[in-house]
Amino acid sequence: MSKIILAIPRGRITKECKKFLSKTSFAPDPELYDKDSRKLKFKSKNKHVEYIKVRAFDVCTFVAFGAAQLGVAGEDVIEEFDYSEVYAPLDLNIGHCKVSVAAEKKLLRKENPDTWSNIRVATKYPNITKKYFSSKGIQTEIIKLSGSMELAPTLNMCKRIVDLVSTGQTLKVNGLKEVETIMKIQSKLIVNRSSYKTDSSKIRRMISELENIIK
Repeated sequence: MSKIILAIPRGRITKECKKFLSKTSFAPDPELYDKDSRKLKFKSKNKHVEYIKVRAFDVCTFVAFGAAQLGVAGEDVIEEFDYSEVYAPLDLNIGHCKVSVAAEKKLLRKENPDTWSNIRVATKYPNITKKYFSSKGIQTEIIKLSGSMELAPTLNMCKRIVDLVSTGQTLKVNGLKEVETIMKIQSKLIVNRSSYKTDSSKIRRMISELENIIK
């Protein structure tokens, strides 16, 4: 019998996953939740289910290419990559935050965002950013960064960023202010479409079990 591999994102979401995964018949080895562990692959209570721990931005890619059959991914990542082989059948009610546009406070004192027409934006979400500003008729030059987005305006790379915002505290201490929300997000269970067809009964049981726990 082939194994089902479930991809879990590294970071704070790993701990949030514990709330429901620990109650399942396929609960992972507790070492999965150890932030100091360097292991990337873990067994579970079910000999037919294993876990891998990867970067949050890579979960969708592992699932889309069939390296993992299931995964936990934020709606931001799902939207950014928009893989046709990935679908998201279940809201997990964790990882709540938003993708927002932010700009320097001093810029906002001088100009109205409604007047923006041709701007430069730093982000790790080039596709979400382009799509959003295109819908408003605004041309954008994208600077793709993987992190520390708030530094870009302070070093004159750009005056605006699109980033993940939770409390807004990081923006505040770096002299930035949230301008508008692009999308509110949470984490979802994602499934590889081909795997769902070939291992339908096993995957359906896992989804159903999670659904009953999360309710």
